[in-house]
Amino acid sequence: MELAAEVHALKRKFPAREGKELWNQLLRATMSVPSNIAEGAGRVHRGDYLRFLSIARGSLQEADTHLAMAVAFGYLSPDDIRRAESLSYEVLKMLTKLASVLAKPAPESATM
Repeated sequence: MELAAEVHALKRKFPAREGKELWNQLLRATMSVPSNIAEGAGRVHRGDYLRFLSIARGSLQEADTHLAMAVAFGYLSPDDIRRAESLSYEVLKMLTKLASVLAKPAPESATM
């Protein structure tokens, strides 16, 4: 959620007219990340959770691409997106670790 908040704070730097579409896509992508993590965590089956983590990871990559496009189009500077990129990298590491833990077989439960 911190990444989505950071991206939301960048809105004032986007040009009102020509940057609107990219801004909307960027915000949707960053909001999708925590939303998919939460939805996956609420699922009963581990495989469902992993699928939603994969979707969150895809949204994170999409957001990174939108940030790069915003710089390429001159809407933002590399300094403007530095914190968002750092947060994105941290989220990616967390998603990767969580997915790797969940992908391991569940321990056998003890029988009585």
